Formats: sequence, structure tokens, C-alpha cells
Amino acid sequence: MNAVLDNLDLYFRGFGYTLFLFLASGVLSMVLGTLLVAFRVGPIAVLSKAAAFYVTMVRNTPLVIVFAFFSFAAPVLDIKFNWLQVRFGDFDLTAFFGAAVVSLSLYTSAFVCEALRSGVNAVPLGQAEAARAIGLPFSGVMTQVVLPQAFRASVPPLASVQIALIKNTSVAAVFGVAEAVSQMRTLTNSFSSERTAIFVAFAIGYIVLVELFSFAANRLERHWRIA
Repeated sequence: MNAVLDNLDLYFRGFGYTLFLFLASGVLSMVLGTLLVAFRVGPIAVLSKAAAFYVTMVRNTPLVIVFAFFSFAAPVLDIKFNWLQVRFGDFDLTAFFGAAVVSLSLYTSAFVCEALRSGVNAVPLGQAEAARAIGLPFSGVMTQVVLPQAFRASVPPLASVQIALIKNTSVAAVFGVAEAVSQMRTLTNSFSSERTAIFVAFAIGYIVLVELFSFAANRLERHWRIA
């Protein structure tokens, strides 16, 4: 454990990158997933089929392949993230970070869409019909009637999706982002005799992040619970 205690700056910096990845990808995946579910349940057949195709394709594609596309293939197609040069203290958010955020967001949004779709299906059809009867357009029905109730019903599955996202950020270590797993690999290479202790220390870090998010999700679920 001395290897971790003597390098706490690397330890916390690694989880700092993990947290940045989670927050950025979590917000973007929620926005994109909400748009996808609106397309899927909407009246425009082309958008509905396109959203369904996207969700099916992404859910059946390994996350590593998505990362590989945006890290290696996308620059060949002139899709680059060189414009991203942001610095927060010791954290440099560069092109590698941008590619990781896009990969995680696009991948997670498909699961967010399906979690939200289960919530949309839980809303009684009569409420949507009543909203249309009083003159609300489809956008108004979704934003004012359906989606608020769908989010309330979907808190547990959405929380599970975001918890999976926290752990999926570890894939970014293979593609140049110095997050927690990348720092763990650096420490295990430098202190091979303490590998078990290093693994345990980083596992505890992930457990703390997941438990904190789970606590917040449980509080939100209790706050939104229907009496």
C-alpha cells in the first residue's frame, strides 16, 4: 500500500479524470438518449426507424470498437478533436479526452434511450391522448406530460446505466487518457511487488464513486416516489 500512499497525487489525478469523463459523458448521454427516445416514440416513421436502428447497432457493438473508431478511424475521415485544449489545474483535457467523451456518450445514450423508453411505456396512454385533445403538439406532450413522468419511473434503470458508465470510463486508459486504470497500470509497472495492494486501492476508489452515485440516485428516487 506504500506505493499508493507515496503517490496519492497520481491516485487522485487518475480518479479526477475518471470523474470528468463520467460527468461530461453522463450529461451528453442523457441529452442524446432523451432525443432518441422522443424519436422512437414519435409519429415520424423515418426518425423512429432511424433511432431504433441506431440503438440496436450501438447496443450490439463492443465499447472498445467505438473507442477505436473515434481514436483511429475518425481522424482519417477528418473528424478530429484537436480543438479541445482545456486545462483545469493539473488536468489537461485534450483530443484524447474529447474522443473518449464522444465514444462514451454515443455508446451510453443507446442504453439511456431504452431505460427511458420503459418509463415512457409506463405512462398511461390516456394522459398523452388528453394532452393532444387540449391542443398540445407532440413536442408539448413529450416535454410537459410524458417525459417528466418517464424520468420519474426510470430512475432505477437510468442509475444502473450511469453506474455502468462510471466503470466503462476505464476503457479510456487504452486510448491515451490518464484516468484511474491508466494510473493503476503505471503504479503496478513501477511497484510490481505491491500489485495486489494497488489493485485493492483502485478497486476501493471505484466502489466509493459507485456508492456515492447510488446514494444520490436513491435519494432522488425517494424524492420522486409516487405516494
